Amino acid sequence: MISTTEQEISNHSVYSEVVLSVNGVSKKFCRDLKRSLFYGVQDIASELVGVRNTTEKLRPQEFWALKDVSFQLRRGEALGLVGKNGSGKSTLLRIIAGLIKPDAGSVEVIGRVAPLIALGAGFNPVLTGRENIYANMSILGLSKKEIDERFDEVVEFAEIGDAIDAPVRSYSSGMAARLGFSCAIHTEPDILLIDEVLAVGDIRFRSKCYRKLNQLRQRNISFVLVSHQAHAILTACESAIYLSNGNLIDKGDTYSIMSRYENDLFSTDKDEDAKKINGKTFFQKKKEDSTGFSIISMFFRNGENIIVNQPVSGEKTTLCLEYKANKNIDFNDVYLSFTISEMGGEADVVLRLSSFDDKAPLRISLENHQIFFQGEIQVQMPYLGLRPGTYTMKTLIKKDALDTLDYIESFRFVVDSRVNMSKCLFYQPRMWTVENKVLDETNHSI
Repeated sequence: MISTTEQEISNHSVYSEVVLSVNGVSKKFCRDLKRSLFYGVQDIASELVGVRNTTEKLRPQEFWALKDVSFQLRRGEALGLVGKNGSGKSTLLRIIAGLIKPDAGSVEVIGRVAPLIALGAGFNPVLTGRENIYANMSILGLSKKEIDERFDEVVEFAEIGDAIDAPVRSYSSGMAARLGFSCAIHTEPDILLIDEVLAVGDIRFRSKCYRKLNQLRQRNISFVLVSHQAHAILTACESAIYLSNGNLIDKGDTYSIMSRYENDLFSTDKDEDAKKINGKTFFQKKKEDSTGFSIISMFFRNGENIIVNQPVSGEKTTLCLEYKANKNIDFNDVYLSFTISEMGGEADVVLRLSSFDDKAPLRISLENHQIFFQGEIQVQMPYLGLRPGTYTMKTLIKKDALDTLDYIESFRFVVDSRVNMSKCLFYQPRMWTVENKVLDETNHSI
């Protein structure tokens, strides 16, 4: 890694526009512990004699955690890193932070880097919170005088109060994480590396963290953010990088990268018990699981009542559920409920609707001469409030609050959009108007 000290930076009359340059970085690891230790000794010996092993060939049990990754980060830019677990995101951040060395390529950093990778992991449990603040922030490059000036702000932001003089081993995991976060952001770095650490504390504290990060952004501090929460990436970052199995798949504006990532995630995570034909997703059921009522398929219709592969955010949408039932089952009314979660996030529920809660029973009609009957339950929505993305829906059909007739554990679907909604949580219907007022000649002040 090539790093520029603060003294060297101060000698420049103008900061370089690029604050981070990753050039052809590759990193390999070994899955076998004994071999890994042996390879480590070999590599150290090679370094000592001035020979760096940059061969492209993998040794037995090795794999590429990163392979020829290149990109640049500019001052004040927020860059998102997306990809499934094991794609190399955390490895890349650790290389940028200088915690591990790449096997090939180089990383050039201009300024101070603050890694928010494993909050509190570097704390000494025997030392007090106060002592750990000085030790941790010294490692991040601050002098004792600078730490003294910021100490009260660190403690106040972390919200640990009188526990500051207690050993860190007596802290809860949340307290240690809040203190680690507070130490990192108060170093006033040039680059912040954030790896899934914005979930610390309760929702009020997380909101405070986002406000602080926004303040740092306004001071032209650059970010590299790793998160499985699509909204966090879309809201905080202008650009993004998509990694898969250590390879850089794509880079560009956040909306297009997140769309590609979520589409890939959706297309590679097929439900073995579901089959999609002409816009309808059909479900296969085992006979022994049948209650006499079965959900056959689920799909969407648009405002023209046409079956569509993908509903569109903000447009009139009807969720349809085809069913088949045996006339011998004992019921008149049924209730439908469904719960929708974002697949690109952390399985947080974004929407739940229930005809039972709405006190809207669904009447099933049956002709006396029929042994089986089939129908379609519809949930009509004047507009679809879900923002663009990939979702999974859990669906339940019940006779009452307790008696379940059938359920679908996962109906996966994609929501499309006609406009850019990258910074939205949901679609908001609106109308734009202007109301002009005529002022009296005697009342023309502005």
